[in-house]
Amino acid sequence: MSSFRPPFPFSAIVGQEQVIRCLLACAVDPLIGGILIFGNRGTGKSTAVRALARLLPPMKASADCVYNCDPDGTVMCEACRKRKGDLKVVTTAVPVVDLPLGATEDRVVGTLDLESALTRGEKVLETGLLAKANRGFLYIDEVNLLEDHIVDLLLDVAASGENVIEREGLSVRHPARFVLIGSGNPEEGELRPQLLDRFGLSVDVTTPGDLATRVEIVKRREAYERDPAGFAADWHGKDMALRRKVQRARKLLAEMETPDEVFELISKLCMALGTDGLRGELTLARTARAFAALDGKSSVTADHVLAAAAPSLRHRLRRDPLDDTGSDVRIERAVEEVMAA
Repeated sequence: MSSFRPPFPFSAIVGQEQVIRCLLACAVDPLIGGILIFGNRGTGKSTAVRALARLLPPMKASADCVYNCDPDGTVMCEACRKRKGDLKVVTTAVPVVDLPLGATEDRVVGTLDLESALTRGEKVLETGLLAKANRGFLYIDEVNLLEDHIVDLLLDVAASGENVIEREGLSVRHPARFVLIGSGNPEEGELRPQLLDRFGLSVDVTTPGDLATRVEIVKRREAYERDPAGFAADWHGKDMALRRKVQRARKLLAEMETPDEVFELISKLCMALGTDGLRGELTLARTARAFAALDGKSSVTADHVLAAAAPSLRHRLRRDPLDDTGSDVRIERAVEEVMAA
């Protein structure tokens, strides 16, 4: 009998509408830049992320390539570049890789394969987590507790899209483009501002306050724990419907129209909130486009911008010592002011 335990189905998740929508948006457009999910323990943050893995449509990759290089892409490892035009193509699952808190730098970036070095005298790279996550998702639970030197490393790789390994005379460069997903409990400390800014979206998850939602969550979790395979099979059809929705949205995204008045609304919102730089505007525009694509639309509307405003901007607001209102309230206020003007 197989010991495989399928993850909780994505479509069976209850009470996390904004998390679900934002995760799907990142699946449609990885350029959004990932998502940070903050909430108290037991609110299903990691459940949602791990459920996403089985939902994602498979991707094409170069056969026998440890970096999952795109055979039709322009960014490849050295080995695939040399074989360009003569690459065998396979279909594989999109990687969703966990980065544990205690991971060493060598485990994350890769290091010299000691067995090959000692037995055969060969300098061979033992790939790290960044190699495995290329073209996929890198998930960090309790991201606010990550060690500073690992944070610095992630910032460098996230900015360049390339991992550089210099170990014991071994020098290797390989693509490392991934969607960063982090989750954490705000009671256990804040995230470094440099890393916080690297997340495209930020979502706060709270414990449901209404009875019906809480009861439904417990019932579904109990059913899953009793028979994980059977529960997953019952929800398989809905998960596949969501997968097809993501596939359609990706196609729509390529031809999505964004009217000038929508760009103006995005900039007005960011100006009203005083966000630094233009990263907030770019993220808000991309997220609104992804939301529109998920809705099956061919053009972005003001409603899509307003739906994307809070997750795109809440973690980019300057702290005002004279204003102790929360980020969401400040964004709602700015939306009302901009829409009324």
